[in-house]
Amino acid sequence: MRGGEKGLVIPSSRMIWVVAVVGFPAATVAALSPGARLASAVCLILLAVVIAADALIRDRALRRIRVELPGLVRMFKDRSAEIRVRVSNATRVRIGVVVPEGIQADFEETDVELPAEISEFVWKWTAHRRGLYRVDAVYLEARSPWGMWQVRRKDAAAMEVRVYPNLRRDDDLKALRQGVGGVHALRQIGRGREFEKLREYLPGDGFDEIHWKATARRGRPITKVFQVERTQEVYVIIDRSRLSGRAVGEETTLERTISAALIVGAAAEKRGDLFGLAAFSDQVDAFVRARNGKAHYAACRDAIYQLHPKGVTPDFDEIATFLRLRLRRRALLLFLTSLDDPVLAENFARAMKLLSQRHLVLAGMLRPGSARRLFEGDQVESAEDVYRDLAGHIAWKRLKELEAVLARQGVRLSVIDPANFSSALIGVYDAVKQRQLL
Repeated sequence: MRGGEKGLVIPSSRMIWVVAVVGFPAATVAALSPGARLASAVCLILLAVVIAADALIRDRALRRIRVELPGLVRMFKDRSAEIRVRVSNATRVRIGVVVPEGIQADFEETDVELPAEISEFVWKWTAHRRGLYRVDAVYLEARSPWGMWQVRRKDAAAMEVRVYPNLRRDDDLKALRQGVGGVHALRQIGRGREFEKLREYLPGDGFDEIHWKATARRGRPITKVFQVERTQEVYVIIDRSRLSGRAVGEETTLERTISAALIVGAAAEKRGDLFGLAAFSDQVDAFVRARNGKAHYAACRDAIYQLHPKGVTPDFDEIATFLRLRLRRRALLLFLTSLDDPVLAENFARAMKLLSQRHLVLAGMLRPGSARRLFEGDQVESAEDVYRDLAGHIAWKRLKELEAVLARQGVRLSVIDPANFSSALIGVYDAVKQRQLL
């Protein structure tokens, strides 16, 4: 913590009481009693000297006091966190900071009485919005040596607050447990796609398993043996364009997709796969190549925790080209986007044609509240309800048609209810693993 500005002063309560008890009576006596004017003047002069002298030595009040804020604080949305503040060379001081908007503190300033030369106290903050926040100043206030003034000083600070998504909501917590548990019960179907070795032909081997070049060289049938791929690359691609700002309950679509992406990442880590991330809008905003490990998971979280909706149209061609150039190995690409806009759906389908030839492409989107089959759900009580259900049915039909179009390109679209978005994505991922589609 660097030294701050020269101390500013304001009258203290002690000065106000002294002036009220000594100064005003002395001035009143001097005005009403000419014989006592000299004594009253001396009293007033002494009072003024004391107040002025105390102002001159005011810097002693905060001279050696230092306040140290932590350099980095990690928090989770809607969960309280403790910030430990270290204070040196103070017995009693008032400390305050400007709490960033989006974060709620138990208090913004507090009087601290410290028993030791170096002590700590705890500040509890609760963040209600993801993102990066900075605290660049801390404010100190203490009494001057004779108590006539309150001395204030502003010290420079450098505290960075990172607020990450909260994965402890009911749906996310359930999906997280599903993602990191029950891995050994997942039975994979098929013979695998990764070449392991060559061996002699055995009765029952298929013609498609014969290695014809090795057979020609050796003069006898040779069969290829495949194994199930244990380590595969999984990428979650987050759309942060204009439709990601739509409200889903008390959150936005983007908030749900970011939480879901991190949960899928935890599931991939547990299943032994490599996990990567990308985010885009009208350009590629973030990219983390697939790896594994706790440090890599933290890097993925740091790459997306500052993302917020951007009021632009998504450029699916840009992200598709970027991924084609960057990813040489076949990978599972899970797009978290919104495709209920017909124009965006057409652009997505066109952009995925080439990408789906090399990679396994999946798309997941939150089901719009109105998109459902005719008369499914609430009772119809008026003509307005009929028109509402007709509009919802048209939206539902368009999504079903889009599913069929994408399926012909080898792209699977999953339209998922918001209540179980994360857990449904884990189910889709497990189905891919089980069927060895990758």
